[in-house]
Amino acid sequence: MASTKDYLDFVLEQLSGLDGITFRAMMGEYILYHRGKIFGGIYDDRLLVKPVPSAVKLMPDASMELPYEGAKEMILVEEVDDREFLCKLVESMWEELPEKKKRSK
Repeated sequence: MASTKDYLDFVLEQLSGLDGITFRAMMGEYILYHRGKIFGGIYDDRLLVKPVPSAVKLMPDASMELPYEGAKEMILVEEVDDREFLCKLVESMWEELPEKKKRSK
């Protein structure tokens, strides 16, 4: 099942307190970026984030879920209605996120 544009718009609105939030559509889902680094995505209308230490610390009891078959597990964010928490989560993750990979020519 693909994610809806309405859910993407809702999550983007919740994150509107942060500068540099962008997204890219990919095969019916959405990859989310903060200041150029991938922090998570929207998969089947679920917000999933990378399991970096700061995210695990902020959500120690969160479940780990697969975004799609064959992918690495990610953390399910259930607090999507809490705008302040979401912004704090994404901002705290930024330093721990890997740099964007350079494409080889």
